[in-house]
Amino acid sequence: MASRHLSRSIVLQSLYEWDFFEEKKDLDLIVEKNIELFGPGLEEKDFIYTLIKGIVSNLKKINEIIEITAPEWPLEQIALVDRNVLRLGLFELLFGNKKEVPPKVAINEAIELAKNFGGENSGKFVNGVLGTVYRESITDKK
Repeated sequence: MASRHLSRSIVLQSLYEWDFFEEKKDLDLIVEKNIELFGPGLEEKDFIYTLIKGIVSNLKKINEIIEITAPEWPLEQIALVDRNVLRLGLFELLFGNKKEVPPKVAINEAIELAKNFGGENSGKFVNGVLGTVYRESITDKK
């Protein structure tokens, strides 16, 4: 598994656990534990922390975007995996370094995470939400 993909998997697993416990556990400790468990010898740990800090600092805005883009699915009714894949994907798509991670790469990575960790329709759901946000962001720039 490529280093960046593994890093995103660790971010997803960490966000999932943090979200599962209603943000009451220390996210930094969760991340450290998951790096130790799933990424021993991982060289690009800074990427994990950049994603985690960026997602958390933009969480309110990211959640609002999910609610607007998927209005038939209240945030608390979206499966934990899907919700956190969307948070990760939206952060990379909207707030991340586009030279480092182009929008289409961010979307494809999120879809792969959804397929690997989510339910039968997770990939389609994530693709629909992120695709809509991407198309609207392009339209807004014109």
